[in-house]
Amino acid sequence: MNKHIVVIGAGPGGYVAALRAAALGAEVTIIERESVGGTCLNWGCIPSKIMKTTADMYLKFHESPEYGITHSGDFGVDMAALMARKRRIIATQQQGIHALLKKNKVAFEKGRGVVVGPNLAAVITHDGEKREIRFDALILATGTAPMLIPAFPFDGKTILSSNHLLELESVPESIVIAGGGVIGCEFAFILSALGAKVTLIEAMGRILPLDGVDESCSKIIHREMKKQKIKVIVDRAVSSIARKEGGVLVSIGASPFSDRDRAAGVKEQVVEAQTMAVCIGRTPLSRDLGLETIGLALDERGWVPVNDRMETQVKNVYAIGDILGPSRVMLAHVASHEGMVAAENIMGTDSSMDYSAVPGAIFTMPEVGNVGLSERSALAKGIEIECTSVNFRTLGKAQVMGEIAGEVKIVADKKTGKILGVHITGPHATDLVAEGTLAVQNGLTVEDLANTIHAHPTLAEIMGEVSLKAVQTRQKTI
Repeated sequence: MNKHIVVIGAGPGGYVAALRAAALGAEVTIIERESVGGTCLNWGCIPSKIMKTTADMYLKFHESPEYGITHSGDFGVDMAALMARKRRIIATQQQGIHALLKKNKVAFEKGRGVVVGPNLAAVITHDGEKREIRFDALILATGTAPMLIPAFPFDGKTILSSNHLLELESVPESIVIAGGGVIGCEFAFILSALGAKVTLIEAMGRILPLDGVDESCSKIIHREMKKQKIKVIVDRAVSSIARKEGGVLVSIGASPFSDRDRAAGVKEQVVEAQTMAVCIGRTPLSRDLGLETIGLALDERGWVPVNDRMETQVKNVYAIGDILGPSRVMLAHVASHEGMVAAENIMGTDSSMDYSAVPGAIFTMPEVGNVGLSERSALAKGIEIECTSVNFRTLGKAQVMGEIAGEVKIVADKKTGKILGVHITGPHATDLVAEGTLAVQNGLTVEDLANTIHAHPTLAEIMGEVSLKAVQTRQKTI
């Protein structure tokens, strides 16, 4: 008899797990309460990139005379048309996922998935009907939602979540964005490009304060924000917000995470804006799943603990994706890989998750792509390293495109030349990082990369240039 697997959540982790399990011979049912594709397709990766594409194009229109293109008359942003395009693209992607599930004979159930007992799940439809489904193995892939902060309750008008930003009916004249992580930085560039006056506030000492993002990337993005007249305030936090006619008054004070000397005191400042967006953290969708019925304990924040086989402490119950929390890597492509690992282990293949070569893709302006160890994290591990960088402005292709900001940085083992990390800030960085990921994954050296022919004229040449520079530096020091 085939194994029956139930997957709760049809995001990039859930539907990939379902497809992989079906390909291995399982009978699979996937349950989704909203729309297939999860946060990534509906409220994250795809819709924000649709908005960014429009923002990029709008900036190019402003620069068109430099490229020999003249135009007469005004041009502007039609948010209604932009949102209509967003809905069309998402619908097309959803149809594709449904077609894949159908082709692979994965049963799709629309409704809220819950666990009602050992080896027994249920789907509760929107009209209240409840149907029970038996399973041999369960995969939890319910993801997260924007974190609700009591001091800043979302109302969709003056205080926005990242979800609200993806449904804007018009571009705000001014906006304060609380949180200088990936989401906050991406929207800061998008909204600024579309015409908003943006103030970005980050409680840590730098924007993009992530372990996997090298500090050099943060510095370049900070500099580019200043060029686009985005006001950046780091080492500070929003202390309170007051609504006023036509907008909000945002009070900014000391940060509990600041590296600055707190004894010196911090003078509070107030920023007036039309609206404020809160882009601080995500919260797991794990507390209404009935996990207590099978004795599956969550951690203190509601995240689901698993091992590298994606197994929970309950036999035959697995969890993948953002529901695992920040102790793992909360990215769509990681969720998909975790889904394959879980499916393979359920079906008898011994698989485990390796997070050492996970590429990161940040769609700021310019983009950021990173993989492996940053300079700081390598030094913290006690590794003797050599860091080499090359600016994009040295490339003919970058000059032709008019996108010369940024650099590529390689973090390599000083003794062996093994590539430990690649950090790219610049045009198409999120595409270029694939070569760095292959290098880190396979333990390649800077010599291996330098001896690889890169086509001219392309942006990819920069990988050859930076690796060749690293080789020459090694030859001088050996």
